[in-house]
Amino acid sequence: MRLTWTIAGAALLAAACSSNKQPDASATGDSVATAGDTAAATRASDPDRTTGGSGVPAGYVGRTDREGAEISGAKYAVSGNRWEVTTGPAHIVYAAKDSARGTYAVTTTIEQLETPAHPEAYGIFIGGRNLDQPSMQYTYFVVRGTGEYLVRVRDGAGTRNISEWKASDAVPKADASGKATYRLTAHVAPDTVHFLVNDKLAAAVPKAGIPTDGIAGLRINHNLHVRAAPVTVTK
Repeated sequence: MRLTWTIAGAALLAAACSSNKQPDASATGDSVATAGDTAAATRASDPDRTTGGSGVPAGYVGRTDREGAEISGAKYAVSGNRWEVTTGPAHIVYAAKDSARGTYAVTTTIEQLETPAHPEAYGIFIGGRNLDQPSMQYTYFVVRGTGEYLVRVRDGAGTRNISEWKASDAVPKADASGKATYRLTAHVAPDTVHFLVNDKLAAAVPKAGIPTDGIAGLRINHNLHVRAAPVTVTK
């Protein structure tokens, strides 16, 4: 595994990069919202795009953020070991085989292929539990083409921020054509979880209090066009 940081250096960043908040039951995605927007008003002004999709690839499970939004609204075109994804609803995609506990790393590469109507997020999740139940939990690390990242925990219908949206030199901005490439890694160490972009440390947060043991997968927000690789778990 290629890592350009040290655990000692990462630990120094943990306090600065960690911020805990109470669950936000109104959160339905990771897009930019205007102050005062309600979830319903946001959906009305920015509905999920129709893609003509048929859901996630064989062997994988997809779950949308919103009850009533069908995963068939996501379009996945398989090309070798990559998926070209057009959304559609915000969702997670995963396979039970990609499960880990203790110390491990999860990696994927996601390419933004065009500029979305407004900044939308995509990335990886770890520690997935009860993913087919209302009590689902997972920790997710996402980026967007504005050069920012977010670390958040989903707990049922609510979420809580671990590290709020932040700009980082580790997260490149999309170019003039809307394209950007992000190699994303979540490295779970005994006491700390390190989140990297293109092998550069973006955040290091305490492991205590966040889901890390469980299923890993991808998280892709709505109305996006990206190319993604299924996650790789290294134990």
